[in-house]
Amino acid sequence: MKKTTGKKVWIIKNHYDKTTVIAAELEALCLAAGFIFDEKQPDIVISVGGDGTLLAALHYYETQLATVRFIGVHTGHLGFYADFQEHELDKLVDAIKHEDPSEAFRYPLLKVQIHFTDGSVKTHLALNESIIKRASKTLVADFKISDFLFEKFRGDGLSVSTPTGSTAYNKSIGGAVMHPRVKAFQVTEVASLNNLVYRTLGAPMIIAAKDTVTFVLEDANDYLLTVDQLEYFYDKIGSVTYSLDGGEIAFVNGGHTGFWHRVKNAFIGEVK
Repeated sequence: MKKTTGKKVWIIKNHYDKTTVIAAELEALCLAAGFIFDEKQPDIVISVGGDGTLLAALHYYETQLATVRFIGVHTGHLGFYADFQEHELDKLVDAIKHEDPSEAFRYPLLKVQIHFTDGSVKTHLALNESIIKRASKTLVADFKISDFLFEKFRGDGLSVSTPTGSTAYNKSIGGAVMHPRVKAFQVTEVASLNNLVYRTLGAPMIIAAKDTVTFVLEDANDYLLTVDQLEYFYDKIGSVTYSLDGGEIAFVNGGHTGFWHRVKNAFIGEVK
């Protein structure tokens, strides 16, 4: 009988044909390395696809983040969470084989708490960002930092992002790019309305990890809350509170690409 390494792995992939071929090759390499495939309680989850696939893997194993590590293969444009390309599958398997869990790269998760008018609370976790909008009208909210009322916002919406998520939707609406080692999160306004009644800062805000951000909302039944790539339509929301104490996601330390290298490769490319 073939001796196993004891490493329990699972592969999550997107639906593209190219990805299916790569995932099949990777599965064969993992079996040859003696890894055990375990969907329910893996040690390591391998994402094959883009950042969206990795985010899906995170949310699938959201209740097991204390014990699961992640590693990714990007099959399209360079992602921010996948360290390996499709021609580096042998290197990925080797990284898993020799990984030390204590040396994993860890990124903070955003905790999103929805407080409903009936007193109930629902919690989500986000690796990239969470956005609050209304489906049919502009969003009106009291914006509090911890217990301090900072401004009354009116506009299309409000985005709250982690440092690693700062390069996603946050960047596209004018937010700052933050290094993951910065222990803070960011609030960025989406098309704020400024007039004699509503006045906002009109600039991205970097919030210290010790603080919370709360949006106290008007009574309405058409709120849309996004958490990474997931969408939730809620009514009877009283407020939404964000904090950087949602725990962490751990990535296998092997072939890791530096953050600023990722930013340059994704948005600038080679300097000519």
